[in-house]
Amino acid sequence: MREEEPRGTPVPVRDGLRRDAGLTGHGLAVRCGWHKSKTSRIARARTAPSDADIRTWCEACGAGDQAADLIAASRSAESMYVQWQRIHRDGMRQVHESTVPLYERTTHFRVYASNVMPGMLQTPEYATGLLRSITTFHHRFALLIEEAVFHYRVCEGPELAAQLRYLQEVMAQPNVSLGIIPLEARRTVWPLEAFYAFDDAQVAVETLTAEVDITAPSEIHTYLRAFVELSRMAVYGTAARSLIARAVNSALS
Repeated sequence: MREEEPRGTPVPVRDGLRRDAGLTGHGLAVRCGWHKSKTSRIARARTAPSDADIRTWCEACGAGDQAADLIAASRSAESMYVQWQRIHRDGMRQVHESTVPLYERTTHFRVYASNVMPGMLQTPEYATGLLRSITTFHHRFALLIEEAVFHYRVCEGPELAAQLRYLQEVMAQPNVSLGIIPLEARRTVWPLEAFYAFDDAQVAVETLTAEVDITAPSEIHTYLRAFVELSRMAVYGTAARSLIARAVNSALS
């Protein structure tokens, strides 16, 4: 069996799988068709396993159902933990400038446009209108906010009231569902750390010092299940607007 080139930072495959299967390191290597040194390097996180390696390891241990989670963990090893300090230092400008080297080294651009004006020719007003249309057509936003957030004085009263009024405007958008969890709601899920779910592919979780990117399927499922439970405690429409209006009055009093 040809060994694939390792990818990224080594992440230890759960050696507990081998022990649970009652296999020695040599026995696992035999089942996988590897040299025993490869099994040892992967187990000690000295060699990064490829996706195929992880699948083979799991199948050999009778734990094929765990392969997807382990592959996701391996792929996200280098980007799993993003320090807030780096984000604050570099800002979003770094993201937009990441394509600059490609443009700088290109001397002959070939562009064909059949649907919209090419990006490099768009005026700010045209680009704004286009992005607004794309957002409305392609993206749906389901937002849940704890009512307590409306009363945290992170700014002055008038500024807070303006923020709340803007929230009322956003609620009218056809692609936005806004739920508010009332202070007096009977909790079936306690208040959690803030998180952002991107389809069913990734969840970004905010902690005090960092942002953690979750890509393991089982963990994503847990967060999405929590979102469903939180949604059931929320109010929408007129009831939600009433809570916002009450918070506006409180902010201005």
